[in-house]
Amino acid sequence: MSDHKHRIVPDQLRSRWWFDNPDHPGTTALCIERYLNYGITLEELTSGKPIIGICQSGSDLTPCNRHHIELVKRVKDGIRAAGGVPFEFPLHPIHENVRRPTAALDRNLAYLGLVEVLHGYPLDGVVLTTGCDKTTPACLMAAATVNIPAIVLSGGPMLNSWRDNERVGSGTIIWELRKRLAAGDIDYDEFLSRATDSAPSIGHCNTMGTASTMNSMAEALGMSLPGSAMIPAPYKERAAVAYDTGKRSVEMVWEDLRPSDILTRAAFENAIVVCSALGGSSNAPIHINAIARHAGVELTNDDWQQLGHKIPLLANVMPAGAYLSEEFHRAGGVPAVLHELLDAGKLHAEVMTINGQTLGANVQGRETQDPEVIRRYANPLVEHAGFLNLKGNLFDSALMKTSVISADFRRRFLNDPSDPDAFEGRVAVFDGSEDYHARIDDPALNIDETSILVMRGAGPVGHPGGAEVVNMQPPEALLKRGIESLPCLGDGRQSGTSGSPSILNASPEAATGGGLALLETGDRLRVDLRRGEVRVLIDDAELAKRRRRLEAQGGYRYPAHQTPWQEIQRTLVEPLDRGMTLEPATKYRDVARRSPPRDNH
Repeated sequence: MSDHKHRIVPDQLRSRWWFDNPDHPGTTALCIERYLNYGITLEELTSGKPIIGICQSGSDLTPCNRHHIELVKRVKDGIRAAGGVPFEFPLHPIHENVRRPTAALDRNLAYLGLVEVLHGYPLDGVVLTTGCDKTTPACLMAAATVNIPAIVLSGGPMLNSWRDNERVGSGTIIWELRKRLAAGDIDYDEFLSRATDSAPSIGHCNTMGTASTMNSMAEALGMSLPGSAMIPAPYKERAAVAYDTGKRSVEMVWEDLRPSDILTRAAFENAIVVCSALGGSSNAPIHINAIARHAGVELTNDDWQQLGHKIPLLANVMPAGAYLSEEFHRAGGVPAVLHELLDAGKLHAEVMTINGQTLGANVQGRETQDPEVIRRYANPLVEHAGFLNLKGNLFDSALMKTSVISADFRRRFLNDPSDPDAFEGRVAVFDGSEDYHARIDDPALNIDETSILVMRGAGPVGHPGGAEVVNMQPPEALLKRGIESLPCLGDGRQSGTSGSPSILNASPEAATGGGLALLETGDRLRVDLRRGEVRVLIDDAELAKRRRRLEAQGGYRYPAHQTPWQEIQRTLVEPLDRGMTLEPATKYRDVARRSPPRDNH
């Protein structure tokens, strides 16, 4: 039961402006009459029942979310049981694996479309169906902007994947298999056969990739029902929580419980801490910073380091750990992680959540059921598991996920007792993923086991959209010698399912004047994790000379626009450290109350 007091009555429902407005009978009649043509009754629309939108993200183009087509039936049952009327509508499709040039282009496009639906249609509240990476932030960004009662229902991860007796993590296995393919250990047919082992059922990634991370973030922020984020998609509990979510959406309307009541500074600080403990995706800071900006909360990558870096890794889940989503759910899921962090005094317990209870109340008695899968705070997998926000003479911000620094990587690059947690290397520079694939095996690059691979032209403007291309594998010659990873740096992203400790999301990007545009193959780079610095080891005068030369050539070149939206987004988009938001959009807040839509007739 919620202790959040009911604050509105039927006459205050937003939908009454459309469906029961005697001051404008003509407009009211036009709004109502066409909805009756498929069987909704006049009584349903005019008797003071809340109209609840269901933002449907499932489609054949978005397979990770496709089972929402079935789950929505239980959502509608819950809405009707609580006395509401459900209205289902589509979300622009977003599928990370398939969308070219990248699904990151679609996050802001889906956000814009959803804002217009939530603002301009007769909805009193909304259920946001999420799953694949960008669907969650797109929905939460729109909910923050419009600020009508909103609740997140994730679709849940796939079942565990297996090959013989070994767990196969979605996404993670592909990054491993491509090394085997390049080294000649397996052929193309075996590569595809083994890769498909990682998708055994409906649902999104069963690793702690961006999908699982962002849906866990929705729960950590308080925007979805406690314990709901990581229920595997095929479990009966997933359909049950869909019903409960539908019911709760109606109750929230009467309570006038809105995203602005939940998405506070304290809630975002909680999310940063939880992300570190989960070994969450390197894409999470981009999306959480974006949601925060739309909620009117200024959040920076410095906050991610300050609040999250010293948080230990508690979730023993791939890619930072050994298990998959089924074990994580059975061990207690997100509430068990919250319980450990709360006991350690690392969370704000008093924040409000979507069920009308505080976070502290929600996690009482929810301790881990398997301390090997969800570790106790005093016995973590990694002591300091959060992100480092690196700076230097090439960029203002770039993130490194420290929970995935492997023993081999530490031994080869961070183990010099005279220079601890630092390394230097000669760079090989690539302009976009096509250039990398064409030249990575070129002997003229002189790539050896101490080299650093640099990817530029991969950011929100350069690619466009910010592509998942920074986790580059070494050339074939090194793979055959057993050198499976090199340090990678870039102004793009990498998959949240990757276990590579790359330096990512460098801002500003090369395409907008960032220092990566000045790098040349053969330059030496110094990375110092203790000082939080990445510096190219050439003097300022040489950098200035290179910049003048680049400007004289018209600046860093990147591919031309291919579609109208690419040009629009490139014109308006902000850098990755600012959340890759659209610059004009973040000034619009609480638009449902501040700026009700004008009459259309």
